[in-house]
Amino acid sequence: MDKTIVIGKIVAPHGVRGDIRIMPLTDKPEQFLDLEYLLLPDGKKLTVKSARFHKRMILMTTKEVSDMNQAELLRDKEVSIYAEDLPELEEEEYYVADLIGLPVYDEEGNKIGTFKDSLATGSNDVYLVAVPGQKDLLIPALKEYVKLISLSEGKIVVKLPEWVDEE
Repeated sequence: MDKTIVIGKIVAPHGVRGDIRIMPLTDKPEQFLDLEYLLLPDGKKLTVKSARFHKRMILMTTKEVSDMNQAELLRDKEVSIYAEDLPELEEEEYYVADLIGLPVYDEEGNKIGTFKDSLATGSNDVYLVAVPGQKDLLIPALKEYVKLISLSEGKIVVKLPEWVDEE
C-alpha cells in the first residue's frame, strides 16, 4: 500500500457551493496550490478544481463536493497525499515522517534513543527523542545540537544540550 502523509485538516465549509476550508499542517502550505487530489481518512480521493489562500487557511473547491452540506460532512477530517507527491526538499531538509524511528546517537557514538517527533515552537523546531525507561529528551533542531542526519546510514547524531543530565 502506498504511504500517505497528512498535510492538512478540514476545519469548515466555506460558502454554499461546497468549498472547504483547510488548515495546513505542513511547513510548505504553498503545495496546496499545485495539488491535483486530496485523500480522506476513509481512502476516498477528492479531485482538486481550485485552491487559494484565505488568511492562514486554504480555500479549496473539489469535483466531488458541490454544496455546503457535503462540505460539512468533511469537517475535522485530515487530508493526505501520497508520499511520492510531496514537494522536493532543499539540501539538509527532511520530512519528519522519514526521521521517525531512526536511532539517535551522541557524539561519542552511544545510542541515546529513537527519534519520536518534531515540535514547532516558533523560533526553532525541537526534536523529541524517546529514551527507554526515561522521559523523552528535547533536542533543539539547530546545527549546534544536531550534528548529522543521515537517511542512507539510518541515524541521527546529536550533541546533548548542557541541561540534559548525563548520569
